Amino acid sequence: MYQVAPSILFFNMPLLSVIIPCYFNEANIPVTATKLLRNENLFPKDVAFEYVFVDDGSQDRTFEELLKVKAAHPEKVKLVKLVRNVGSYNAVIAGMEFATGDCTVIISADLQDPPELMVKMLEYWRQGFKLVIGNRQDRQDPFLKKKIASVFHAIMRKTAINNLPKGGFDYIFFDKFIREEVLKMKESNSNVMYLIAWLGFEYVSIPYVRLKREIGETRWTFGKNVKLFLDSILSFSYLPIRIIAIMGLLLGGVALLYGMFLIVAKISGAALVEGWSSLMVVLLFVSSFQMIALGVIGEYVWRALDASRKRPLYLIDKVL
Repeated sequence: MYQVAPSILFFNMPLLSVIIPCYFNEANIPVTATKLLRNENLFPKDVAFEYVFVDDGSQDRTFEELLKVKAAHPEKVKLVKLVRNVGSYNAVIAGMEFATGDCTVIISADLQDPPELMVKMLEYWRQGFKLVIGNRQDRQDPFLKKKIASVFHAIMRKTAINNLPKGGFDYIFFDKFIREEVLKMKESNSNVMYLIAWLGFEYVSIPYVRLKREIGETRWTFGKNVKLFLDSILSFSYLPIRIIAIMGLLLGGVALLYGMFLIVAKISGAALVEGWSSLMVVLLFVSSFQMIALGVIGEYVWRALDASRKRPLYLIDKVL
């Protein structure tokens, strides 16, 4: 935790942009919108709000429910409908494109993250911090899911971005300057949350307990989680390439020593040099390592190719 800087007075009314990515959330939207609007009562009276809901290519009635929210609050609500599903983090970037606030907060549509925490986040922002992170101290999820998430974030802290808070985060509050910098980069196959932390701004971490999802089911499948892990570690760390180089040196050293042993054994006759099975085991082991190494290198090459194409991260169907 960092020491808080002296208060900075804002004489104009700050506008807070709340970005909510939505995917198959038709049952969540009425509850989420109501809670977010009621949450405004906890803020000082000099704070204005805009809500940017991004429909990430949902195939249910999510957009129809969002239209109802827009009709009830036409001045506060913006709707962004994407052509197809591009993933939660790309949907967040789409929301940033249409956010106009002095500060921005990202919160999920299922409201597992407490909206009331925004009040404390705003206080830190007004004290001069450009980034405030809601850090998951604990989460009401199954044990295995919690353990996998914990290992994932620990790996990222050790290998990629060492200033990440423990426990992981998806709930962040940041200044418009950070929003503009992220929009300039528009990195493909990345993790926008880690990208914001990677910028290096001093931040305040606020611990909280992530609640259990009450409505609907998560759309974070096993495949999406694997892709997120690969995108995160390959975008911010060179460790996989370094591991390949170290393993190559180790295997080369072992092969050299084994070759010297065979030569000495053959010349001296101290040992019988044969064993087709053991040779095949070694060959298969080395070959499998080579295929894994090619796969890791291929992931880096593919990402470089995808970035060079400069294809858009998302296509917008309509904006209201």
